[in-house]
Amino acid sequence: MTDQILSPGDVRLAPAAASREEAIRAAGAILVEAGAVRPEYVDSMLEREGSVSTYMGNWLAIPHGTNDAKDQILRSALSFIRYDEPVDWGGEQARFVVGIAGIGDEHLEILSKIAMIFSDEDEVARLLAAGSSDELVALLSEVNES
Repeated sequence: MTDQILSPGDVRLAPAAASREEAIRAAGAILVEAGAVRPEYVDSMLEREGSVSTYMGNWLAIPHGTNDAKDQILRSALSFIRYDEPVDWGGEQARFVVGIAGIGDEHLEILSKIAMIFSDEDEVARLLAAGSSDELVALLSEVNES
């Protein structure tokens, strides 16, 4: 797997998102800016969300593209946005929106690492309390470990 799945520049703090669609577009835009996906991948993230919610619980949503969009992925990567105000995610409340792009089956390993972090309520509390994107990067460092 690529060494830097989550780069410091791909972690953001944001006050609020107007909608779930806006939050997905923001997460996708970071992946595009990082050179991880082509812009068309963002449309497939919205398409997937239209068929099945990517809300996972513990304030976390993990939007990602459809299987048909795999050819739009240039490298495996994550984008991470923590919102100060919850985003209405189809009736659920999301504060963390994590965009995922994975070459081949790498998305499964990436998802597993994110799930491990967010299954620990103390970790989630630390992520909610983090005062800067640098602090978030440090708390999320294990996603870059092979």
